[in-house]
Amino acid sequence: MVVRYVHGGGYPLWPLRTPEGVNCTSEGRTPIAVERPHPHTRVTRTVANTVIDSIGVGAFPIGVAITPDGTCVYVTNYYGHSVSVIEIATNIVLVTIRVGISPVGVAITPDGTHAYVTNQNGHSVSVIEIATNIVVDTIGVGSSPVGVAITPDGSHAYVTNQFDNSVSVIATATNTVADIIAIGAEPWGVAIAPDGTHAYIISPFGNSVINTTTGTLTTTPIGAGRSPVGVAITPDGALAYVTNYYGNSVSVIYTVTGDVTTTPLGIGEYPVGVAITPDGALAYVTNWGSNSVSVIAIDQSTVLTGHRSTTSAP
Repeated sequence: MVVRYVHGGGYPLWPLRTPEGVNCTSEGRTPIAVERPHPHTRVTRTVANTVIDSIGVGAFPIGVAITPDGTCVYVTNYYGHSVSVIEIATNIVLVTIRVGISPVGVAITPDGTHAYVTNQNGHSVSVIEIATNIVVDTIGVGSSPVGVAITPDGSHAYVTNQFDNSVSVIATATNTVADIIAIGAEPWGVAIAPDGTHAYIISPFGNSVINTTTGTLTTTPIGAGRSPVGVAITPDGALAYVTNYYGNSVSVIYTVTGDVTTTPLGIGEYPVGVAITPDGALAYVTNWGSNSVSVIAIDQSTVLTGHRSTTSAP
C-alpha cells in the first residue's frame, strides 16, 4: 500500500460530528472532499491527485454524496441547514435545498432517485427527490443521527444515532423506520457490504457488525486503532478501511474474520472520512488535523512507505 497526501488550507472534515466528508464519482476519477470552516468543496482529480477547483457552498459543509450517474454532488451544510447540489461537469452549484437542523450525513439510493440526509440536531432524516431537488419526506429517528448508508438494492437506509446508541433502519419504499437496533456507545460511521448482507458500524468506543437479514449483531469482532470513526468497504467486500481519529492512522480489516491485516497505516492528523474508488484501487482519507487528504494505493500483498506531496489546496 502507498500513502500519498494532498495538502492545503481549511478543514477537510469535522471530526466531532460525522464520518462523512469524502466521496468518489462512479468512474473513480474525481474524488470530492469538503473543507471547513471555510464554505468550500474541493474537487481532486484522481489521476494526478491534484486539486482542480474550489466550489463555494453553504456554511460548514460536512457530508458528500455523488449521484450514481456521476453528474451531481450533494453536500450537507451543517450551519446552513441545507444541501448544496453541484453539477460536476461545470462545478457550479445548481440549487440549495433547505433540510432539517444541522445536516451531517448524506447517501443516495443506487437508482439515483432519492438522497437521504441526517439532521443531527433535528433528530430526523430528510428525503430529497433527485429529479426535482425537493424534500418529499422527513423521517423521525433517534437522538443525534449522523451516519447514513443505503443497501445495494436500495431497500433500506441505515442511520447511526450517536446519542441513542442505536441504528435506525429505514424502509425506503415507505420512508418509515422498520427497525431500531441497539448498538455500542456513540455510533458514528456506517458502511454496507457490497452484497448487502452486513452493516458495519464504527464507534470510538467499539465497532459492531449487523446481519441485515436478521437485524442482529454478529459475533465477529471488528478491530481497529485508537478512536475509530469512519469506514469504507472495498468493492469486493473483502476489506474494511477504518479511520482512527486519535491514532492518526487507518486500519485495514478482513471483513470475514474481523482481523486487522497489517500495522495501521500512518497518515495525516485526526483522520475521519474515508472513501474507496469503484475499481478498488485507491482509498481517500480526509485528515481534519493536518488539513489534508491522504491517498492510499490499495495492494493487499505489499505495504510501502508513503511520501508527502503538497499543492495549494486540499
